[in-house]
Amino acid sequence: MATSSKSSSKTTKAALAKRVAKPAAKVATKAAGKVAVKAAAKPARKPAAKPAVKATVKSVAKPGKPPVIQWKPQKFVVTHVKGAEFKPGLRSYAHYRDLAVDKATGGAVQAHVIRLIGPCDPKVVSLPHYHGVQFQMIYMLKGWMVGDYEGQGKIRMEEGSCWIQPNGIRHTVLDYSHNCEMVEIILPANFDTVTF
Repeated sequence: MATSSKSSSKTTKAALAKRVAKPAAKVATKAAGKVAVKAAAKPARKPAAKPAVKATVKSVAKPGKPPVIQWKPQKFVVTHVKGAEFKPGLRSYAHYRDLAVDKATGGAVQAHVIRLIGPCDPKVVSLPHYHGVQFQMIYMLKGWMVGDYEGQGKIRMEEGSCWIQPNGIRHTVLDYSHNCEMVEIILPANFDTVTF
């Protein structure tokens, strides 16, 4: 009998341990499941990446500040090479073919083809200056031109070269070929040029 009571006592203890272990295992499983669900819902945080360097816009306290463009309804305008005239304009060493973009945009944008008249005379041409514009893009159609651009140094622009001159960038035309021709697009159509 002693044997059977020992064995029944072992059975009772084992059964009791199973009964206690089952709910504990369920609780542990549920808890693990909740942790897993929480982990799935909230992805692990990565260390914060260093913020990218942001461009800052500073107002430059100097003459030639670009005016604010007031956009008006645009018109359809077309110009053709045939019969086009090149006339003197801003620079004494250049002739301009107006593309009538200022008329189409109510003065918001100016576009023209520029022919530089050679040979290059540095006394007349090579004057450091900047333009009070909001946007200026130049695309070289023919020939080449060498310029010195503030913060960039001397650059030779050739057929197919395209560049942006930010507002207020000081630049100087140093030399150009006899057949130099480029397209220039500027916002707004009327702006100040400051020469040094």
